[in-house]
Amino acid sequence: MVKNLGKYGENIAIAFLKNKFYEIIAVNWRSSHHEIDIVAKLNGTLVIIEVKTRSSDTFGHPSEFVKSNKHRNLFKATDALIEDINHSGEVRFDIIAVYQENQKWIVDHIEDAFYPN
Repeated sequence: MVKNLGKYGENIAIAFLKNKFYEIIAVNWRSSHHEIDIVAKLNGTLVIIEVKTRSSDTFGHPSEFVKSNKHRNLFKATDALIEDINHSGEVRFDIIAVYQENQKWIVDHIEDAFYPN
């Protein structure tokens, strides 16, 4: 059993992204009480990544637990981040779901998982 499942999942996600040539800008970036799990760049696009880790998918795919209130919080944090780093290009919101299936860790990367209204 993994002691800190969320952190473990984030580490798996970071390794996955680096393997896909993403540049990791920040991990657990905070603005007031909002947090972005992973901030990355790929081909000039700022990629905001929410990582959801579960020990299984018995109760649903981990991505199903990223609800509209989390979207709103990520949008607010992203606005602050964009101002902080003076980014003027494209922004994309992804979800990385990490879960165990048959004692193997599965990584599902959902690009453009949701959009600001």
